Amino acid sequence: MTVPAPADAVSPEDRRALRDSVATLLRQRADSTAVRKAMTSTPRIDRSLWQTLCAEIGVAALPIPEEFGGAGASFVETGLVLEELGGATASVPVFSSALAAAAILATGDDAAAARLLPSIATGEQVVALCWAEGAGWSAPGVRAEAGLLSGTAHYVLDGECADHLLVLAGTDAGPTVHDVDARAEGVTITPQPLLDPTRPLATVTFDDVPATTITARTGTVVALRTAAWALLSAEQVGGAARTLDLTVRHSQERTQFGRAIGSFQALKHRMADMYALVETSRSLATAALEALAAGSADAADLAAAAHVHCSEAYCRVAGDAIQIHGGIGITWEHDIQLYFKRAQSSSQLFGQPHEVVAELARRLQPNEN
Repeated sequence: MTVPAPADAVSPEDRRALRDSVATLLRQRADSTAVRKAMTSTPRIDRSLWQTLCAEIGVAALPIPEEFGGAGASFVETGLVLEELGGATASVPVFSSALAAAAILATGDDAAAARLLPSIATGEQVVALCWAEGAGWSAPGVRAEAGLLSGTAHYVLDGECADHLLVLAGTDAGPTVHDVDARAEGVTITPQPLLDPTRPLATVTFDDVPATTITARTGTVVALRTAAWALLSAEQVGGAARTLDLTVRHSQERTQFGRAIGSFQALKHRMADMYALVETSRSLATAALEALAAGSADAADLAAAAHVHCSEAYCRVAGDAIQIHGGIGITWEHDIQLYFKRAQSSSQLFGQPHEVVAELARRLQPNEN
């Protein structure tokens, strides 16, 4: 099975060019007006921006091997894109497409990769991952019996705009992966009302739906979870960094007692703490993505650490930002509220931080028996 290129396959210069290209496009096409328009569209996606990102920059193709129509880069480059998108809160299915690609590559099924990855790479099809019941991973809400899927998958990223669904289903022998046409009879996709309107989530129900089973090797679920945590942490870094930028700018413009509020020592200290949280998050997210791309033995642990730290740091930075912005920070008209909501909702994806810490603690405790 071909795997994505190692983390050092792309030069630092090319990575800077990729980041600059994405950032420039987002400045032109993903301002707050465009973000709010996408939030109220049906489906909740900026399809024009998505097509441009795929056609002109090739963001969906980055982690996909060249033999399957991809760019042959790695998830490190995808992380750079997600960091920029996290800073813009743009509603485009880059994250869900990367998760789908990670799931297919993790299974080790070359036939499935050849069938599904080329259309993911071009952005021609959006493939959403129906991964679990609730926020956990051990008990899929969908069951597979005799080639038919039944049950409900909750919190499906970009499910409402998906052309195909990758379903992690439970069987008596353990989790299995299946490919389903999103328009197949028996599939019901219901967009959900959300705290964070910039990240579309849907509930997908299956009623005896025929599915194509993808042969999955041992460790697929762990590999998928590792990828999800690492990629999400990169997006959270981008959001936290942008939140800090908005806060610093506000502190320089807002005056109180005849001087900019950013000149007060108490707020300087708070923004310094916010900066430290952003930079430590960036370091952890980078380490997790590089370990993921390299297939390192400690990739799962680094991704778990990144998920916990980046989730808590983003929430802390966003909470402090609301405090410093004062009354304007809780109004719909100001962009900072979008980042506060994104921080809270992102921290709930793929297992809440305290759940991940508890799992790691159980694993590290010596066996008393």
